[in-house]
Amino acid sequence: MKFITKMTPVAAAVATVLATAPAQAVNYELWASDQSNSVAGESSTGTNGSFLQVFDGTAVEDYIAGTGPAATPLPCNGGATPGPCDLHALFPETLVESDSSGLTGATLGSVTGNAPGAGASVGTAFGRLHGALPDPQHKYVNMNMFGSGQGYIGILKADTKEAVALFRVTGTNAGRSNHMSFWGSDGEALYIANLHGRILERIDIDRDPNGNITAARFNQAASMGVGANTIVDGAKAYTGTNGAGNLMLGSVVGAYTAEATALLTPNGECRQNGCGLGPDGGRPGNVIVCPIVSSNDKVYITFGGGGLLVADGASDTDGTMQIVGEYSNDVINGAGCGGVEAGGNVYLNAGASASGAGATQSEFTMYRLTTNFPDAGSAYPKNFPRPRTIYKDVNNTATGGATDGPASNSTGQLPVAFGGDPESTRRDAHGAIATVSGHYVHNVDRIQNTSTSFDVATGASLEYSLENGACAAVADSAVPAAVADDPAPDLMDRSPNGDFLFFAARGPVPATVKHAAQGACPGVGVISLTNGGKSGVLGGVVRTYNSTDTASAAGTSGAYAYTGTERSDPHGVAVVIK
Repeated sequence: MKFITKMTPVAAAVATVLATAPAQAVNYELWASDQSNSVAGESSTGTNGSFLQVFDGTAVEDYIAGTGPAATPLPCNGGATPGPCDLHALFPETLVESDSSGLTGATLGSVTGNAPGAGASVGTAFGRLHGALPDPQHKYVNMNMFGSGQGYIGILKADTKEAVALFRVTGTNAGRSNHMSFWGSDGEALYIANLHGRILERIDIDRDPNGNITAARFNQAASMGVGANTIVDGAKAYTGTNGAGNLMLGSVVGAYTAEATALLTPNGECRQNGCGLGPDGGRPGNVIVCPIVSSNDKVYITFGGGGLLVADGASDTDGTMQIVGEYSNDVINGAGCGGVEAGGNVYLNAGASASGAGATQSEFTMYRLTTNFPDAGSAYPKNFPRPRTIYKDVNNTATGGATDGPASNSTGQLPVAFGGDPESTRRDAHGAIATVSGHYVHNVDRIQNTSTSFDVATGASLEYSLENGACAAVADSAVPAAVADDPAPDLMDRSPNGDFLFFAARGPVPATVKHAAQGACPGVGVISLTNGGKSGVLGGVVRTYNSTDTASAAGTSGAYAYTGTERSDPHGVAVVIK
């Protein structure tokens, strides 16, 4: 039987450290995923390459305290590649491709059609590092590349920051891409949001007694469809010599089952509206946003169009993942990605859509759901157990499945009055994290530059501002002064010592969600917690930089025209314990 911990990965790792060492501060690093290009000459940002920006936690805390210089990025590939680390240096173009039948004859370079320094890309390219998350053991970190049509997911060693494995997700009739992946509770599985492919996928992990990965298998038999009905290209693995000169591992195993393209839920309703085989389930657009994993390996699959499917991850077997719960989008609204377990429940948010429709949406809602779902083979009735709506902003629009509020909100994304435009009343809930104590869940708003804490015991909320001059102090010089205090907070994590929360601060040329994520000070925002973790103050921003990317700054909706050269755009930040 698999041991299931009720502790979060960071809390479990901290407990292990504290059980074997005298009481002291826990050393850690901050891994920021900068999704801007690491190659010049691209027509648009977030296309070719990316930079992994890793900072020492002590250096960051000293900088925020005013006792040390600005933290600088650490090297990768065992120290051979200077920081920030180019994605192309981590995953060489010479890696060879294989599928479930063996070598295909292709290389990563021949598939992507570009190489470092080659200028404008052709083919599918390789880039847009969207997020990186550590395993529960904090020995490895996943790497999620979200470039259009790409669908790559990598694994790095946390200590040397060198590649261990690289895969490409399944191609379906709906497309393919990897939006994000999340580790299972014991680190023996990676659950992948094949967003455009509309299929939940899994990589199975083997480890030795010390937690070192000995095998990583993309298990096609585990795949669970949520809206696609045809497999057009199987998963791929890439092996060979990594950027540090060491051999990588990885394979593709198993055959797709009927579950990979199934169209009905166990309750007989369409997984995605319009499947033609049964009544619609209230899920009109099943692009997978995030597969949030609970401590008992139930996977909460959020969708761009709203609604939710809950799957049994089955991460201790080679079995196919199966639906054990389902919700319509009038019960759980769309585009949520912030999700975290606290107090024995899972908290999920709803935010503005990343698609063009999100430009006139306003969404900030927080739900609380049980972790008590059945195992594979059984399923709850639709919309049961009923989630509790902890918070719903009064300015929410009737979008993403919501039925009350105005149809749209066209006030843009500027957080302050600028150039005659009205101050935006739009909201966009995104990153969420629980405090180390587990007493509070914090959720940031990318447009309003706020964070809202939720009391796990009572559900009470408290909003605090992240506009206190800390972002303006390090904003890019080409950002107009009137909007220089706009950190545009995105995904979050927390310090293992419980003192700080961290968020990815978006850049003036956002590669994704251009209608809600334009910021002024790209980097890592550091929130000093106050009032027992209930509130916080933005203590500073550790800046990231990228002037290599020369892609156009055009296309950012509802904001200001940026004329500078800064292209850094961190989307995710994660704490990795050393």
